[in-house]
Order: sequence, then C-alpha cells, then structure tokens
Amino acid sequence: MAIKIGFICTGNSARSQMAEGFGKYYVKKLGKDIQVYSAGSDPSGYVHPLAVKVAAEKGIDISKNRSKSLKEIPLNELDYVITLCGDASENCPVVVGAKTIHWGLPDPAKAEGTEEEKLKAFREIRDKIEEKVKNLIAGI
Repeated sequence: MAIKIGFICTGNSARSQMAEGFGKYYVKKLGKDIQVYSAGSDPSGYVHPLAVKVAAEKGIDISKNRSKSLKEIPLNELDYVITLCGDASENCPVVVGAKTIHWGLPDPAKAEGTEEEKLKAFREIRDKIEEKVKNLIAGI
C-alpha cells in the first residue's frame, strides 16, 4: 500500500503547490510507492503565476494544478503531513495519526518589490522546498 504525503498550507497557491510538484517528480525519479497531495486550509482559488514560473525553471510543471481544499484530498489517510506555513498568523491544520513535519517557510507571495525581487523570493523558497522534498522522499 502506497505511503501518502500531504503538503499543507493555508492558500495552496505557492509553497505547497511547488512541494507537490517536486514530490511527484522525486517519487517517480527514485521509484518510490508514494502518493503526493497538496491542499490548503483556506484555498486561494488559484496557483500563483510566479510559483508556476519558477517551478518550470526546474522542469516541474504545475501549470495545470489547482488550489484545493483539505476536503479534496484523503486527509485522514495521510501518513505524512508536511506543513509549510511560515507566519505564526497562518492557520496550519493538524492531522491526527499522521507524522507531522513543519517546514516554516515564508510565503513568497507576500514578497514586495519589483518583478525581479519577487522572482528572487520565489526562487529562494523553491530551492529550499526542492531540497527538503528530495530528502524527505529519499528517506522514506
């Protein structure tokens, strides 16, 4: 039976979407029997265009993803819940029975400045997410 991982955030528009994309990539690359999901406690209703852009720079296509609620994934069947909320004010859900790991990463969607400055923030978070996801998948 496949292990199930859920990447959970508030809006499911950037961090958790990138994590889902990298998760699916590394599951396939490493030949693991793992199902990967992402969802938000308060879905934004869209995937942030800069998240799509910076993921694509690494060969990860999340352009067809959509922002999902916790009700749209098998929440109570998850073996691992990875929360990516960085701000204390964000509301990360708790799933009883799953191994919960918290990756406190700032929300790149809140970055201010020029387009290039925003892209820099997204790339920094993307690279941290990729490293963490790769290590997680390899360790399961």
